Parts: sequence; structure tokens; C-alpha cells
Amino acid sequence: MPLLEVKIPPMGESITSGILAKWHVKDGDVVKKDQPLFELETDKITSEGTAEQAGKISLKAAAGDEVKIGQVVATIDSEGGSAPVAASASEPKAAAGAAKPAEAPQSPAVRRLAAETGVDPATVAGTGKDGRVTKGDMLAAKPAEKAAAAAPAPTPAPAPAAAPAKTGDRQTRKKMTPLRQKIAQRLVAAQHEAAMLTTFNEVDMSAVMALRAKYQDDFVKKNGLKLGFMSFFVKAVVHALKEVPGINAQIDGDSIIENNYYDIGVAVSTDKGLMVPVIKDCDTLGMAAIESKIGDVAKRARDGKITLADLEGGVFTITNGGTFGSLLSTPIINPPQSAILGMHAINDRPVAVAGQVVIRPMMYIALSYDHRIVDGKQAVTFLVKVKQAIEDPARLVLGI
Repeated sequence: MPLLEVKIPPMGESITSGILAKWHVKDGDVVKKDQPLFELETDKITSEGTAEQAGKISLKAAAGDEVKIGQVVATIDSEGGSAPVAASASEPKAAAGAAKPAEAPQSPAVRRLAAETGVDPATVAGTGKDGRVTKGDMLAAKPAEKAAAAAPAPTPAPAPAAAPAKTGDRQTRKKMTPLRQKIAQRLVAAQHEAAMLTTFNEVDMSAVMALRAKYQDDFVKKNGLKLGFMSFFVKAVVHALKEVPGINAQIDGDSIIENNYYDIGVAVSTDKGLMVPVIKDCDTLGMAAIESKIGDVAKRARDGKITLADLEGGVFTITNGGTFGSLLSTPIINPPQSAILGMHAINDRPVAVAGQVVIRPMMYIALSYDHRIVDGKQAVTFLVKVKQAIEDPARLVLGI
């Protein structure tokens, strides 16, 4: 069939609708197969819709509209797609006998940059494997493309007159995104439904910092990534959960569910709100694997590439407000979990060690927990176990 309907794809049983956040194309544009068309925001994730065939697109919904799963938001007429065919016919003249970047699969980053900047990957010399165009190639080509496009189009000049500032406007109103609404609902529900309490402790980071400094170069050479603090805390949390299994449980109605696995959520701040991707089976992973997985899910969360599977199944959450300079906080539980660990900024402070006042790099840590299921003794013991594991990392190896 020459006319293809572009529908909102299914995204999981719990998601029935979303907001069509933005179109990457305009009505009447000629699109290529697999070209990004739109961004959809739901109460859990932001996803991207792509073209299943090449042709001329006709939009049936506007940016900002609430759309349902399965709703037709555009149509693509394949008989109107002569422009991409003509472009591909000229490609052999540009690079005869060489591997053509346009024929190689394009990464999501390349497709996104192509949609945002207008740079056609087919015109970019690829430096990747088999001549593939990389993100770096697109970024390098971006300034030249912008300079070429800016000269013949002097139309931006009238823009200031199109939206004059009003002296009486002191506020701007915009609708909350589904993700932000869901975050708000969950945070309020957590405080209303749980008997939430927070206990604090402080950790001397000297041992971990010395360990990182000693082995960082060897770690990077072997694994291709840096050893951060988060992997130590993930391992310390797993160690503490094994020592205090009452924290690794949750309430379901009038029952208590005890978890015997260690899927740890790591809170990630994104432009669209806080997300908590889950690192599966942390008890079986080494430090390098944990660092790699955290880096991967954090990048995909910020790029809007996170999936529902990445966000499901966590038994405990770690959040690090210290990356923004927070000295102390009381984190809110991520239901149905029963506890969350808050990390904070590392500051040099005077502390007493063996009767002497010394300066040490100290971090406050906080454990918020649901007092309906977790007793104060369990919470304090758990936090002490985390503290001991960080201050003496050998405990993580010996399991004591």
C-alpha cells in the first residue's frame, strides 16, 4: 500500500496514552525510512517514533496533543518519496567504490543529530567501522552545514517582532508533562502511605579515595572506564542488604514480601525529571560491570532512550545529591521499596581520630525507610554496615 498510517506504538500494559511532545518533521516533508518523526512523553518514559517507509508525510496531530496508544498521528505516501531516491542515485558519484555511510545502519545519536541540524549523513565522510558515520563526524560537519544554510536565508530578522515582550507578563504557564505529573503523584503518595523516617551517619571517604587513586590508571587500562564512587556504594548496599535482610522487603496489602535478589536502582537526573534505572543482579557483578551499566543507563535516560524494562524490578534505590553540592537531605522512598540511601557531597572536615583532631574527606549519608516494615534498629544497623564497608573496602572482598 502506498499510504502508510503512522500510529502511536504500544509501550507496555500500564501505558495507555501520552503527550506528543514534538515533531522532528513538518507537514509535507519527504522522509526516509527509519527517520525519527516524533517524541512521545508518557508518565514513565520518553520514546521516539520512526518512519517505517519513505515518502511524503501528512501530520494528523499537533505537538502538545494528548494521544492514545494506536492512534494515527500521520500518514506517509510512498508515491511522494521521489526525493530520497534521487538523492541516493547521486551518491555513487560522490564516493565511487567506497563504503557509503548512508548504506550503513545509522546509530540513534546520528539520526537525532541529522534531524536536529539538517545535516544529511549521506554527505558526511564516515570515520567509523566500514565507513559508518559517527556522532563525532556529525558534530564536525554541523558548523559547516549551519554556515552554508545561514547565508541564503535572512528570514530570522523579523523573529523578535513576532513575539513582543509584554511589560505586564511576570509569569509563564505551561502544562506539566505526564512524567512530571507521575513523579509528583508518586512522591506525595509515598509520604502519605508510608511511615517514613530518616536516620543519618557520616563516612570517612579516605580509604576509598586512596584505593581509587592507587588503582585508577590500571582500572582504566583494563576496563576502558574510570572507577567511580557509585560502584563502591552499590557493593556496600548489597553487602548491607545481606546482613540486614529486613530492609530488602516490601509491603503488599497485609503481606510482607521478602526479596532474595539485589536489583539496585540508581537515581538519574534528566531534563524531563528524575528517573531510576535499575541495575540487575548487583551481587553477581564486579566493580567494572557496575560502573559500565550505570554509565549506560544514565546516558540512555538523559538521551530519552530508556525503556520500561530498565526501570522495573528494583528492591532498593541510591540517590546522590552530592553531585549537585547537597550536604544533607532526607530522600523520599521509591515505592514499593522500603528504603532509599542518600549520598551527599564530600567535604574536608575536622574529625577526632585516636584522640587527635585531623582533617578527613567526610560524607553524610542518609537512610529513609518505611517504619511500618523496618525497625529503627534494622535501619541504623544497615547504615552502619554501609559506613563500615566504605571506610574499610576490604570488608566487601571478605564479606564481613
